[in-house]
Amino acid sequence: MSHIEFVDQTLRDGQQSLWGLRMRAYQAADALPHLDRTGFRTIDLTGPGMFTVLLREFADDPWASTDFLVQGLPHNTVRAGMRTISVVGFAHAPDCIIDLWVHTLIRHGVRSFWIYDCLYDLGAMRRLVDVIHDAGGIAVPSVMYGLTDLHDDAFFAQQAGEMATWPGVQSVYLEDAAGVLKPDRAATLLPAVRAATGTVPLELHCHNTTGLAPHNYIEGIKAGFTILHTASRPMANGPSLPSTEAMATIVEDLDHSHGLDTSRFAPVAGNFAWAARDAGYEPGVPNEYDPRVYNHQLPGGMTGTLKNQLATHGMAHRLNEALAEIPRVREELGQPIMATPFSQFVGIQAVLNIITGDRYKLVPDEVIHYALGHYGPLPRPVDPDVFDRIMAQPNAAKLRDWVRPQPSLKELKSAFPSGISDEEFLLRWMHSDEEVDVMLAKGPIRTDPRRSADRIVAEVLDLITERPRLTSFAVSTPQYSVALSRTGPRR
Repeated sequence: MSHIEFVDQTLRDGQQSLWGLRMRAYQAADALPHLDRTGFRTIDLTGPGMFTVLLREFADDPWASTDFLVQGLPHNTVRAGMRTISVVGFAHAPDCIIDLWVHTLIRHGVRSFWIYDCLYDLGAMRRLVDVIHDAGGIAVPSVMYGLTDLHDDAFFAQQAGEMATWPGVQSVYLEDAAGVLKPDRAATLLPAVRAATGTVPLELHCHNTTGLAPHNYIEGIKAGFTILHTASRPMANGPSLPSTEAMATIVEDLDHSHGLDTSRFAPVAGNFAWAARDAGYEPGVPNEYDPRVYNHQLPGGMTGTLKNQLATHGMAHRLNEALAEIPRVREELGQPIMATPFSQFVGIQAVLNIITGDRYKLVPDEVIHYALGHYGPLPRPVDPDVFDRIMAQPNAAKLRDWVRPQPSLKELKSAFPSGISDEEFLLRWMHSDEEVDVMLAKGPIRTDPRRSADRIVAEVLDLITERPRLTSFAVSTPQYSVALSRTGPRR
């Protein structure tokens, strides 16, 4: 029997899939002591997208938020995710920015980094692995699964096998971001990956979009994967990952062992059930089966983005047209694996095709860069007719000979105030000065969940509901008193 370890995704991919990365520090506060003592191998915590949302949506300082979460998890290795040639958004970043991002996160206590490149530019990935290792971090290179005509079991196994040979790599993980891996494919793919990677520990990260992820995890355990990614039940399922509660039970039922303290599950789940109510979000629930998932292959977070884009143009009723257009665009663009940023490129282009009614009349610069190979080697050339339409765009001519800029850090910092911290410099480089100025003017982030008036009102209403004969309610302290009485008829 095997000993199975767990990577917790509650604070990162769970809330990314269900909340769009809108979790704030105070909403996790009461769960941190329990997460810290549950016994996870790693807790996935943050990434550039989370920094952007916290800054833009709430003017929260993402460095302060990271510090608060890290300090609340002193017994854990915490992880951040990143791509090989970008930090935030879809734009390319110079290597010096990527390297500074790694070093700065390590200074803030983030030691583990999962890194991915859906075009499998392994040279770029190996460079980043070396940077992380030399900085004292732990690099976890990732095999991103996609359902295509071009990527068979041998392809994925070959990538994983090469990653496993890199110095400093302690584990390799396979991710199914779109939730399109089926158990019958898992039964051939996962043993092939295990055979190619020798004895390096393997992690498995499958989104539960079709409800099949737990079955894939079982196939993974059979194949020799010993590290599973899960989330607390309110932040699990649907477009998120399987719940820790369910997978711990399954592992036990299969007579394997794990080191999780199951008594910690309930308080963690209780915190995030409250947090969902506090923020007005729905907790995760299993999805109904939808076979279209295997055609459009949209990652969980992209589905909500697509709906928002259509609604912005008054075209929410055309969702089914967009879902039908996405597989066509994906085929024409050479079948890229549907994960960031390529799922966004395909989805945005499909929406533009629907909105304009003239396919490829409008093409974002990012899609032009992609078609020209600037994001890495294409899995297959873009359809010739589509390529011609893309190259007919006004910006295409000047982008054709584009080369990824590689200024020095000194050159980049010269445009900012002297003596600026690395943290503020990265925020200003990644975002607008106005956004950072608003954040600085706002002051400290909120970390105390007890300051939530909504929470207090909800608890009072729960108390009144539980006691229908109650006619009055009073709370008093030496400093103040509050009294409530029923104004309507008793029911």
